[in-house]
Amino acid sequence: MTKIDKVLYTGKTHTTGGREGASYSDDGELNIKLSPPGSSRAGTNPEQLFAAGWSACFIGAIGFAAANQKVKLPADLAVDAEVDLGSGNGGYFLQARLKVSMPGIEADVAKAIIEEAHQTCPYSKATRGNIDVDLIVA
Repeated sequence: MTKIDKVLYTGKTHTTGGREGASYSDDGELNIKLSPPGSSRAGTNPEQLFAAGWSACFIGAIGFAAANQKVKLPADLAVDAEVDLGSGNGGYFLQARLKVSMPGIEADVAKAIIEEAHQTCPYSKATRGNIDVDLIVA
C-alpha cells in the first residue's frame, strides 16, 4: 500500500440514509439527494458520483500525460465514464469504462496518452487490480 507523504486536500462529506438519503460537504458546495440506481426518485447515486469524480480526475491525468508526450490537447477533450454496479459470486461489484474523446488526435497517440494517464490518475490507482476497467478511445 502506498503511503501519502503530504496531504494536498481532504474532501469531507456527511451522508445519512444510505442510497435513499442525502449527502453534503463541509464547505456547503455539495448538497444532494441520493436515490437507488434506476429508481424514479429524485437524486443521484454513488455510481454516478464515482463516475463524475473519476472522469474529472482522469482529464487532469490526461493533461499531464499529453504534456509529457508534447501533445497539444483539443479544447473539446471529454471523458464519458460508465460505472456498472453488478452482482457475482461473492456479492456486489463495480466495473467501469472510460471513453475518451480527443478530436484531432491520432488514435495511437490518444491510446498512449490515456494508458499513461491511467497509470497516474489517483482514481485509476485506487481501483487497479480491484475492478475491471476498459479504456476506450472514442
